[in-house]
Amino acid sequence: MVFSTPCCSEVNSNNGSALRRFWRKAWAVLVLGWLISGTQAAEVTSLRTERIDEGIYLSANLQLELPQVIEDALLKGIALIFVAEVEVFRERWYWTDKRVVQASRSMRLAYQPLTRRWRLSQGGGEAANQPTRVSLAQTFDSLADAVNALEGIARWRIAEASDIEAGAPYLLSFRFRLDAGQLPRPFQIGIAGQRDWQLNLERRQPLKLAPPEARP
Repeated sequence: MVFSTPCCSEVNSNNGSALRRFWRKAWAVLVLGWLISGTQAAEVTSLRTERIDEGIYLSANLQLELPQVIEDALLKGIALIFVAEVEVFRERWYWTDKRVVQASRSMRLAYQPLTRRWRLSQGGGEAANQPTRVSLAQTFDSLADAVNALEGIARWRIAEASDIEAGAPYLLSFRFRLDAGQLPRPFQIGIAGQRDWQLNLERRQPLKLAPPEARP
């Protein structure tokens, strides 16, 4: 009777392959964890549209978490411009969807070193071809309070009621972003490609015009 045993080199080779597979999996888990931990907890938590006084109004709640590099830039006196953009498309089965509404508004967040307070200016036009105009300015004692105000958009008039045909299907597209193009030119070059500066929230949903909420 003949007995055979695996060669030691084969055993070592198998052990080496298993060990390499183990480290590859471990490295993949570490990289995935790093990517998840580096992702900013930012999202559109709610989006509502309603018809009030012959106009279409939008309200939104956001969840923002500004990276440390953005906070540092604010403390150095660099103002940041955030932009909220809305588009409404008429859905058409026989052709591409038709855009019937386009609106945007800007929000400027800045730190005032002399008073050690934060200033948030909000404004914007109802249509894309209207110039930006400041409609509201508030000051806050802390950045957290300013960001909290930035996270809420209440009853923003985005269109005339006549722009939306009753009973027709529409798609609402909402976007909130940091407008890095408004930063000083030398600063734009320095942050090019940095993920922490790419704050961009989006949400798309069918347009549903809720009845006006009761006001106190």
